[in-house]
Amino acid sequence: MRTSFLAGLTTRGTSFLAAGIAAALAGYLLGERSLMCVGVALIALPLITVFATRRAHYRLTCARLISPPRIAAGGTAQVMLRLHNISRLPTGLILAEDAIPYALGTRPRYVLDKIERNGSRELTYSLRSDLRGKFEVGPLQLRVADSFGLVEIARSFSGRTQFVVTPRVYPLSRSMISRSWAGEGDGRSRLTATAGEDDVIPRSYRDGDDMRRVHWRSTARYGELMVRREEQRWRNRATLLLDSRASAHMGSGPSSSFEVAVSAAASVGVHLAQEGLSGQLVTHEGASLGSGMAFEDMLLDALAVIKPSRERDLSGGLKELRIAGAGVIIAVMGRLSESEARHLATCRNEGSQAIALLLAVNTWADPRWSSAFADSGKAGAGPSAEPGQVGPAANGHSHANGQALADQAIANGERRPERPDETIPAATVLRAAGWHVIRLEAGTPLATSWQQLPRAAEMLVPAATLGGHEYVEPGQTA
Repeated sequence: MRTSFLAGLTTRGTSFLAAGIAAALAGYLLGERSLMCVGVALIALPLITVFATRRAHYRLTCARLISPPRIAAGGTAQVMLRLHNISRLPTGLILAEDAIPYALGTRPRYVLDKIERNGSRELTYSLRSDLRGKFEVGPLQLRVADSFGLVEIARSFSGRTQFVVTPRVYPLSRSMISRSWAGEGDGRSRLTATAGEDDVIPRSYRDGDDMRRVHWRSTARYGELMVRREEQRWRNRATLLLDSRASAHMGSGPSSSFEVAVSAAASVGVHLAQEGLSGQLVTHEGASLGSGMAFEDMLLDALAVIKPSRERDLSGGLKELRIAGAGVIIAVMGRLSESEARHLATCRNEGSQAIALLLAVNTWADPRWSSAFADSGKAGAGPSAEPGQVGPAANGHSHANGQALADQAIANGERRPERPDETIPAATVLRAAGWHVIRLEAGTPLATSWQQLPRAAEMLVPAATLGGHEYVEPGQTA
């Protein structure tokens, strides 16, 4: 696209040009030759400057490095920009500005006096965000200016760098989820015994099975790869269910129950990965994130951009849980009705382990106490993450304002409002089905609630029934 020759003039340059035209015209009309010469000089100066600036073809390269490229909400990353002049001429005055999203702060600006031939300059600045999400940093925009400040010509690089802000991850006790009930050690033999004699029969090879477990005699007999089922670490995987229904959560901003649930799912997922379990993330809509060696990275990237959903049904996620089969099931749930809890309870297979983290959503109704979860100094854990470009809309001061209200209420001697425990009906149903249930309310650190789980050796429970009878979904026959 062609631009006007005078498009690069600054306010000062335009003023010079206007004053020169006025002086030249006045000198011509009044017959004052000296005044007309001054006007012509004022006109010529910005025009010559524009021509010279446009003719100076500076060739610059730009490289951007963000370290680390992914941080948790509230963390800080360092950005390094390297400008290299590969032209034969030194540059003039350069104004550099890197484009960053509003959620990451103000745009950094730099003034570079001159970059010599084959010279380079390194520019650094920090990025910090309390908003989770995936952001694009860049492009770097340059404005080439003359020494008089009469002309500025804007140029821009095309390179952009992705920057990921994940939910906050809280350390959890390693004694709660252990390989002793995930399919290894002494616990593995106990779990295998509950599955019956069929477990010692070789089964067909599946993608991901260790080739060292191939049963060659059975392979020759059946004409296909068979593996020894009794030696498989078939319990050494976990399925993580996150309830992201907007209707199942309350509050807004970093202290909303939805953001707490996302942070809790991230913390549990990282804990599972560090314990050596292969994981799978399932949402209530049924979308799943496959397991693998990079599950931790895939999980955090997915949770960085997850949004509250308008769906009200859990059927999609429950279907994925049943497909996942045996293994550890951990469900991070918002508001859960008794009927929904019954459907969730049936997803636990015989011999498998299941944990439900139920959020007492009604405790997020009072901003004086819901924001206390985000206070790292008083709660003993870092604040939860606010969604970047996703989730409920809230300004950056919501956490500070809510915490100030909580501090004022405590100073005034007010007690935390007592609310009925809405998680009791769902917890009762799940416990009757052999689930381990922990409750999380606003203002309670996740690590504290996680301590409600029994020791790993006590996590092994027999298959349970609801009310003494196996639970059957509506529309099915027992």
